[in-house]
Amino acid sequence: MNAQTDSSTAPAEAADQCPVDHRSKSSVAPADHHGYEPFNMNDPFPAYDELRAEQPVMFDERIGYYIVSRYDDVKAVFDDWQTFSSENAQAPVRKRSAAAVKIMNDGGFTAYSGLSARIPPEHTRMRTIVQKEFTPRRYKALEPTIRENTARLLRQMLAHPDATGDFLTDVAVDIPTITILGLLGVGPEMVPTYKKWSDSRAAMTWGDLSDEEQIPHAHNLVDYWNECLRLVSDAHAHGGDNLVADLVKAQDAGAEISDHEIASVCYSLLFAGHETTTTLISNTIRVLLSHPDQWQTLVADPSRIPAAIDETLRYSPSIVGWRRKALRDTEIAGTPIPKGADILLLMGAANRDPGVFEEPEVFDLSRENARTHLSFGFGIHYCLGNMLAKMQDKIVLEETLKAVPNLRIVNPEAITFGENLSFRAPTSVPVTWEVPS
Repeated sequence: MNAQTDSSTAPAEAADQCPVDHRSKSSVAPADHHGYEPFNMNDPFPAYDELRAEQPVMFDERIGYYIVSRYDDVKAVFDDWQTFSSENAQAPVRKRSAAAVKIMNDGGFTAYSGLSARIPPEHTRMRTIVQKEFTPRRYKALEPTIRENTARLLRQMLAHPDATGDFLTDVAVDIPTITILGLLGVGPEMVPTYKKWSDSRAAMTWGDLSDEEQIPHAHNLVDYWNECLRLVSDAHAHGGDNLVADLVKAQDAGAEISDHEIASVCYSLLFAGHETTTTLISNTIRVLLSHPDQWQTLVADPSRIPAAIDETLRYSPSIVGWRRKALRDTEIAGTPIPKGADILLLMGAANRDPGVFEEPEVFDLSRENARTHLSFGFGIHYCLGNMLAKMQDKIVLEETLKAVPNLRIVNPEAITFGENLSFRAPTSVPVTWEVPS
């Protein structure tokens, strides 16, 4: 196995590139919290290791959550939806200010989770309807466009006269954003606008914003929600060959799903469908290039790309923590959990549990059980778009390996990750390459 590890100790000044960055407000972890700092994503893994070993279920009074870090415990909580509800999965981590609430109320903001925060029987009803639209036929139809867009963006990046680029902004941002917008019937010219709205959603839901900082994001969320309502209205008026139109057709045919619920699905997909996939693509390139021997393995044998994607999902997932709420007095690994308690499940820690993964700190394409990672969750809320995310990552890797097999990463130790409770997203992936003489 390759003994290199993912351990960024990056300077703080680059973090202002992230929409959810409040480094100055982060408190130093108390001595009995094993170095864990909820919003610091630069290198959380040493703290995760200590939590698993010393205090696998820890209450963090700074955020009011029980932190769960061992694989078996995280998986068990995901699987027990009757005890551990997903109703808080999309709740703001920090209370919204009165000014932000007024802006959202006055703007008619009534968005709710598409699926991830809903509970049975509502979740079961909606997921049964929505998942029928995530078909192999639809994925197959998207593949040529994804491949064409990837090849185009790579050509643009490789045309840089200084032979340097940022794989995040040059390639990874646009691919999943264009894909999910196309899936919902929106043109690529809207990419910057949707990205702005998406950044605001991340900031308002999982960030640590002051009252004043919430104001512009509240306005963006109103615009975002009104756009989702417009998509549903437009599908009723004009139809179309896209997911929104298909859900409207299903509704017309008797499926039990309301316009508000369809708009909420759009609200969730427009964020989840590109934000985490952008990070997956970025992390796959970042981690592989940081392990040159593993990159060369793929250059020699691209058939191992699926293994590389699963190992990236285990080793450096887009989402390292997800939330649940206890519906009754219970316990996790012997620790009492009172009814109503909020719980943060650290998938990023579970994925490196040495009780499940041998030498978990090592990135290794030959790992046989990488697919048992928990990065897409587990149980009834297992990520509906996992196949689409992995397909896009696979296409980007295939096209990149063909176009620029000599791609190299620049100073990976200096890459920063935006502050956030749940998402571990790099703020840049600087790369360089050799120009043929």
